[in-house]
Amino acid sequence: MRSMHELVDAMISSNVLQTPEIIDAFRAVDRKYFVPASWKNETYIDNALPIGNGQTISQPSTVAFMLEKLAPKAGDKVLDIGSGSGWTTALLCHIVGEEGSVIGLERVSDLVEQGQENLSQFAFDHGSIKKAGKKLGIPDEQFDRILVSAAADEIPQELFSQLEVGGTLVIPVENSIYKFKKISQTEVEEEAFYGYIFVPLIY
Repeated sequence: MRSMHELVDAMISSNVLQTPEIIDAFRAVDRKYFVPASWKNETYIDNALPIGNGQTISQPSTVAFMLEKLAPKAGDKVLDIGSGSGWTTALLCHIVGEEGSVIGLERVSDLVEQGQENLSQFAFDHGSIKKAGKKLGIPDEQFDRILVSAAADEIPQELFSQLEVGGTLVIPVENSIYKFKKISQTEVEEEAFYGYIFVPLIY
């Protein structure tokens, strides 16, 4: 692939990308602004790429798959855990629009700075990237959507209390991607999709 448009067209052809608002975000938020200069020739290849500190910018088709399962919409309040390069945070900012908000959390200080710098290339005043605390997520807040881009060893129950009723959590657990829909304060629907590899979630 030689451009973001070619990469997006390929993901549409393979049915990985389906939702118009998510497709628009991928076209508007070019991956080139989040890939380190040393890997610029690989920008539009459908692979994860190193961004330093043992972390990666995720494979585009995997990001697309997770966003399709997350199904963010305009006006949503979103938490992006493991924001890394800032690409997913920026994609989410485009989708939710100025009526919504996105907080990216990253535990590696160098990547917090890198992600903030990358995000600042876009006029997303409703998005930010912050240093992750000792506890997973932001325990005192609730979100319509929570996206986690690193693999947990087990399902982190503490994130359910940070999810609004009707909200969705998408998270890798070991080598699978899980989608959780919070039906009520005591009931959560679960779907699992197998065969993925992520860097580990550490907190």
